[in-house]
Formats: sequence, structure tokens, C-alpha cells
Amino acid sequence: MYLSKRTYVKNWEHMGPDRQNKITVKTGDKNNRSIKTNRVAYIIEEVMYWRKANAIHAWFVENVQEGVDDCKEYWVGEKKLQELIDLCSKVVETKDSSLLPPQTGFFFGSQEVDDWYFIDLADTIKTLTEDLEHHRNTNAKGEYYYQSSW
Repeated sequence: MYLSKRTYVKNWEHMGPDRQNKITVKTGDKNNRSIKTNRVAYIIEEVMYWRKANAIHAWFVENVQEGVDDCKEYWVGEKKLQELIDLCSKVVETKDSSLLPPQTGFFFGSQEVDDWYFIDLADTIKTLTEDLEHHRNTNAKGEYYYQSSW
């Protein structure tokens, strides 16, 4: 289960020097010449990785993927991510797992509401809150995408 952020960084001739991105890829302290940086269009960051956090996966399926669990990549708006943060926070605060219940399924891991369940929620809250704050404070142009692989 992956949440990534894709930021468009392609430079165009009509862009002034103050708007152009400088991209450098290094291996050790030397430029990596196998990547032609003038052709880089996007930077993709892995914002979060979950392992068998089936309750969170089920939330994405229902709230982002329109109920279709097909392992494809789906765009996720900032408002949806904030909804997930708020829901996880409420579950952690109230200990009411019925708001975000564990799910059964192939390779979905435990359906227990145990320490690991709450650790996944706490990690989700922390990581997504930090990333959204950074995204908003820097006026970033990146877009978020969720994808699972079973």
C-alpha cells in the first residue's frame, strides 16, 4: 500500500530562469550521467508505505476508488487525505474501531484491533499531517496517488 506525491518539474523554454527547476542526480559525489535530467518531467516521492493495514486500505477503496479494489493507481485529493487523518484521529481518541473496521481479504493480515492497528493509525496521522502541512506551506504543486498491490 503506497501513497506517493508526483510533482511536475519539467522546464520549458518560455520559463524564466527564476521559474526553472534544477535537477541533479548523484551517485556518491559524482553526477549520475545515466539520467538525462533535461528529460525529467516529474519527481515522485513515496509519502507513505503501509503493510497489511487493511482498515486503511478499505477506506481508500471505498472513499477514493469507488468501491473497486483493483490495485490500480488512484488520484487522492488533499481533502480526502484530511478526511482520513480526521477519521484516524477520532478512532485513536475514542478507541472506536467500528469507525474504521479491519477488513478480511487475500493477504490482508490480521483483523484484530490490537497495538499494530493503532500504530498504523498513529503513523498515518503523523506522516500525512506533516506532509500536508509541508505541501500547503510551500504552495507545492504535487498531486497524491494511492496504489495497492496484493
